[in-house]
Amino acid sequence: LDYIVDVDDFKPGVTNRTAREAVCAGGKGINVSVVLKNLGFESTALGFIGGFTGQEIKRLLEAQGVCSEFIQVAHGSSRINVKVRSGEESEINGRGPAVDREDIDRLYQKLDRLRDGDTLVLAGSIPPTVPQSMYKDIMMFLAGRNLRIAVDATKDLLLQTLPCHPFIIKPNRSELEEMFGVPVPGKREAVYYAKELQQKGAANVIVS
Repeated sequence: LDYIVDVDDFKPGVTNRTAREAVCAGGKGINVSVVLKNLGFESTALGFIGGFTGQEIKRLLEAQGVCSEFIQVAHGSSRINVKVRSGEESEINGRGPAVDREDIDRLYQKLDRLRDGDTLVLAGSIPPTVPQSMYKDIMMFLAGRNLRIAVDATKDLLLQTLPCHPFIIKPNRSELEEMFGVPVPGKREAVYYAKELQQKGAANVIVS
């Protein structure tokens, strides 16, 4: 859940009161499903939810007409990410629920239902209890099927997927700089390093 608060003049160390606030279902993958719904395309949001926050995420998506098949985990609650806006935006992200091997197996059972022609979007960070090779592992599991797979993730989580030839990846400029250890000040440099990622296996690259 994204808890977004606007504070007119935030001061640390004292009680501040909000001028405006909002709660919405967040996360990169959920954002993809919401945007697709707004554009008239159906999708199914997958992932892990826990606790009362997980149930609220599910409820908010249902209210927007977004289909979901989340896996309810036994321990912990889905994250609350607090975004404080007062001139500039600061963010505090929660840790999220504990995901065990049985939960991961249930996710693979759902992924096994994907068919030729489907599109899968792997987006955002993964819980600390999940293998850091999760996106690559999923792509290897689905190898041989005629799927389009998009990956929007940070450094190693993204780089590991390149030998599996994702259909499209979307690093932002700071992620591109982190991957190659160099500054990317403009479009020319962004194009150069995007082509490097194509050489490593990505079919298409968008740099934001």
